[in-house]
Amino acid sequence: MTEQELHQRRAEIWRTNGHPMRTFEEAKSFLDSVGLCLMYPVRALPVVPTFLGACAGSATGLPDARHAFADPRTQPAIELMVRLLRARDAYEVNLLPESSLLVSAPLFPSIYALLGDRKPKAAPKTKAQGAKLSPLALRVFDAIDQKGPVNTRQLREIISREPSDAAMERALNELWSILKIIRVDYREKEGAYWNLLYRWTPDAVMEGVGISVPEALSALIGKYLEAVEAASQEELEHFFSYLVSGSKVREAIHALLAARQLALVTVGAKTLIHLAPVADDARRRNHG
Repeated sequence: MTEQELHQRRAEIWRTNGHPMRTFEEAKSFLDSVGLCLMYPVRALPVVPTFLGACAGSATGLPDARHAFADPRTQPAIELMVRLLRARDAYEVNLLPESSLLVSAPLFPSIYALLGDRKPKAAPKTKAQGAKLSPLALRVFDAIDQKGPVNTRQLREIISREPSDAAMERALNELWSILKIIRVDYREKEGAYWNLLYRWTPDAVMEGVGISVPEALSALIGKYLEAVEAASQEELEHFFSYLVSGSKVREAIHALLAARQLALVTVGAKTLIHLAPVADDARRRNHG
């Protein structure tokens, strides 16, 4: 495979080859095919498909999250994303500050296995980094537990104090990053609506609780390689380091290579990793 062929293949899978998605059905099919994608492009993660790019049909000149409001391609993409969220065909994950991660319904339990709580009904105690949650985050969780789904304005009324916008955003992100809550809707005049993840999608959460970290990583790495065709070990480790430690990613890659689920391929002057042909054929049959 040449580098040009690799880029062409990615453009086809990512729908940036001049064939944008327009309908709900096309958006669902795209997300199911790639498994996960960024909402907006992130400079540090160029080897990840974007939902905005698939809606635009091009990777050229896509805005980042900070400048997306001014781009006419953004609103149709948001509308499609919201429809997927409402239908539980997609889940929005707070992966990094520059862009949320959209995950397909079939793949979401594997994401939950890496980020979520093994006691999903319990009140939260710590953030993803292990530090204690802020008092405001705990109050926000209790408010959503009692009244959800609710938007930010309603949360302020329930909490009955007047936290700053920045403080409220930090509290929501603390809970979102450990998948205690999730955004389930957007309305133009009212903003985002939040609900407890376990209440919103109990079956997916309980499936995720039963998946081990190595099993989840294997599923995610395989699906990621389907979406990007081939990637270097460094690219794999960099992307998945947002979810788990780099050592766990390396262990998973080495185990999959040893089991011949993954194989090495030469692309130009680079040695990349891709799905082994047998594993790829089996995966496509299972999904198709």
